[in-house]
Amino acid sequence: MSYREEKAFMGEYVNLVELKTADGGRVAVAPEWQGRVMTSTCGGDDGPSFGFVNRAFIEAGQLDPKFNNYGGEERLWLSPEGGQFSLWFKPGAEQNMENWFTAPAINKGAWDVAEQDDSLCRMTTAMKLQNASATDFEFEVARDVRLLTPNELNGLFGEAAGKLMGAGGVKLVAYETMNQITNAGPAMTKEKGLVSIWILCMLNAGPETVTIVPYKPGDEAKLGPVVKSDYFGEIPMDRLMIAPEAVLFKADGRHRSKIGTSQRRARNVLGSVDLQLGALTLAQFTMPDDPAAKLYMNNMWEVPQAEPYTGDVANAYNDGPNKTGEQLGAFCEIESLSPAGELAAGESLVHRHRTLHVRADAATLNALAKEILGVDLDAVCKEMV
Repeated sequence: MSYREEKAFMGEYVNLVELKTADGGRVAVAPEWQGRVMTSTCGGDDGPSFGFVNRAFIEAGQLDPKFNNYGGEERLWLSPEGGQFSLWFKPGAEQNMENWFTAPAINKGAWDVAEQDDSLCRMTTAMKLQNASATDFEFEVARDVRLLTPNELNGLFGEAAGKLMGAGGVKLVAYETMNQITNAGPAMTKEKGLVSIWILCMLNAGPETVTIVPYKPGDEAKLGPVVKSDYFGEIPMDRLMIAPEAVLFKADGRHRSKIGTSQRRARNVLGSVDLQLGALTLAQFTMPDDPAAKLYMNNMWEVPQAEPYTGDVANAYNDGPNKTGEQLGAFCEIESLSPAGELAAGESLVHRHRTLHVRADAATLNALAKEILGVDLDAVCKEMV
């Protein structure tokens, strides 16, 4: 779908806030759908729409207490998903798909727009949640969606990458979300459960789409496995490859699977290439210098977890049919998480996630992928498509 088509469709159901650049960058934000960035493009109204928009769910017009799956290429959730401190299962519930649900505070309700112009949409909301240990939380939430400037991209990705992005014939759109939760309840403790910010980016899956997850190399005896790949059962070998520089993960929307990179392995950048469309997506996020020294929530569905504060820093997901043959949609996801913190009353947690979509000739895209992700796209194509 073109961006124009997706914007017109969504406009029949929801009010959108649109951010624009003079050279064709567009970002469509839906404050009424929990502050989601629904989609974006780098080619003006007639350019390709990068975000997954779940037309079937939107057209049906029926809220789902398990998950209001509007789609959206960037949304805010809270972690952990599983374990004794889960926000996705009620106390005492067996942690399976039948009992899984999205907390109403995350799943429904419009967010207030505090400020907006062509380059910024600032939103706020309040949340009340309970975890699987019956601990209650109350948060004031603030979320900015803001276009990034060329100077900022140079600072984030380096001058060499910035030069490639500014070359003739390159089309791009880049934005950052600033996500902040402030504890409006009593002091939070490890014993009762903590919370982290979880950013999920739904992108259109495709037959020639591959997710690229760079990792820190090193001895498994010291750093642990390169990738966690057993969230939904083992992944077939033709769908997952550990290359010397990055994990390659097929993102065709045909096999439900998820991978994660640990606190000792994660880098603060992920990628996705659609070789059919000729587009490279980059996600870059704030991460401590030493994530292994921080608390990261464990999202595994098991009770009790032996290590509830040892979890992934980044994830990638590929949708596909579940055991009953049903499917959420033809999408893939790249995800980032913040550390958790023992927040006193009034203290805040902040996580920034940046999304960049680039369309260019094959040589330029390959040079960008080598510079930022450390991979050769020709090799990605040979191994995974």
